[in-house]
Amino acid sequence: MHDINLVLDTPIFKFGSYSLLVGELISFLAALLITFLIANLTQRAFKRLANRKGMMTVTSIYVIGRIIHYIILFVGFLISLLALGIKLTELALVASALGVGIGLGLQGLVNNFVSGIMILLEKSLKVGDFIELADGMVGEVKEIQMRATLIRTNDNIDVLIPNATLTSGMVTNWTLSDNLRRFRIPFSVAYGSDKEIVRQAVLEAAREVKYTLDIEGKEPKVWMTGFGDSSLNFTLGVWVEPDFVKHPTSLMSDYLWAIDDSFRKYEIEIPFPQRDLHIRSDCRQDAN
Repeated sequence: MHDINLVLDTPIFKFGSYSLLVGELISFLAALLITFLIANLTQRAFKRLANRKGMMTVTSIYVIGRIIHYIILFVGFLISLLALGIKLTELALVASALGVGIGLGLQGLVNNFVSGIMILLEKSLKVGDFIELADGMVGEVKEIQMRATLIRTNDNIDVLIPNATLTSGMVTNWTLSDNLRRFRIPFSVAYGSDKEIVRQAVLEAAREVKYTLDIEGKEPKVWMTGFGDSSLNFTLGVWVEPDFVKHPTSLMSDYLWAIDDSFRKYEIEIPFPQRDLHIRSDCRQDAN
């Protein structure tokens, strides 16, 4: 026992009046390990609890779990520093030095962390939301982390977006308060087409798509939107079931496919570019 105590009390290095002992280093590492274990176990417990609840409860549980996770890490880190033999007054000096570091080069990291906390508390973004960024990228929110938010696109590409970007930039949340959304599908027909038959054909096509909603206040609609160079321009507006809101490309394809089939059935002509050609003859050549 005496030998063990002797080893634990052996200094590793000294810095001024402070000396790091072997036992303190072991305590520091053990405290960090226990902190990460408790944080991970807590996070897993909240995830299991969220899987048993409804969507609104899932969001609340995720937020609470994340905040508790950060608190555990912070408290555990402080305990680990105390295990190194660092006194509270010295921790204050470390905090002051950290403040200087933040002022010099850690603004981005702190900004992203605070932005992540704001996202969690405001619930402007939630795990499972389908969002669109200002650059046109769309994807599902998979995880809100300490520094960045994980977005997964429909091509199964994981993209990490800094939290500060999500709070300072324009973000379109397709499913913030309601999973239902109306999509607009533009199409054109040739001049001379019967507009009422066009409307009938397109509405039939919309109802052929299995996930089209056709309830009061959310019926499919056809609008005439303008006169093109060689076409009459229309837009089909359709409300779709929540499960299909997150697949806009395949959804657009399904409706265009159905519209084309319906046009063939009703023999509605799809327009082609047309140009009028005027030929002027040279009178002097004709005279010769």
